[in-house]
Amino acid sequence: MSAIQPLNLIVDIASGRLEPATTVVTRRLSDMRGMYADAAAEAALIERDDSVVYKVFQYDVPEETGQLFVCTTVLEPGRVGDEYFMTKGHYHRVRDRAEVYYGLRGEGQVVLMTEDGRCSSVELRPGAVAYVPPCYAHRTVNTGTGELVFLAVYPGDAGHDYESIERSGFSARVLEYNGSPTLVEQEPSGGSR
Repeated sequence: MSAIQPLNLIVDIASGRLEPATTVVTRRLSDMRGMYADAAAEAALIERDDSVVYKVFQYDVPEETGQLFVCTTVLEPGRVGDEYFMTKGHYHRVRDRAEVYYGLRGEGQVVLMTEDGRCSSVELRPGAVAYVPPCYAHRTVNTGTGELVFLAVYPGDAGHDYESIERSGFSARVLEYNGSPTLVEQEPSGGSR
């Protein structure tokens, strides 16, 4: 195992930034093309304003057993049609790895899906700890009117499998229904469904 010196990481609650962050990932609507159910609304939003949907601030460690990645995510408020802004979603490449999210600011849900398509969600808000068990795909959805900011910790060897979600999508989505966020089940049929 690689040796890493002990260190402090600072989370700026106001900005959502993790300092120091060795990697910053920025995803715009165009990076999420095909992830939202309403393709026409998605295309119109991208054409009008290719907004940032979320940013991840990560402290990198060796991708090996025994290490832990730490990151914060700032997920912007907004909707594509009736569907709330969300992260791309992924399985861990090493399927038996879990992850923990800790809510810092805002309101949202973590949508979880088993490989056979069963979906559920758990609330994410300040002080809430969302546990993502091994073998579950997961994505985070901002159901509030402000930024959703959360801290995530996961094993260094977990990796990310975005490709499975790009191909098959999630079998449920969080939609605004009668003024409230609602988990709506559907058949997965590709990243756009």
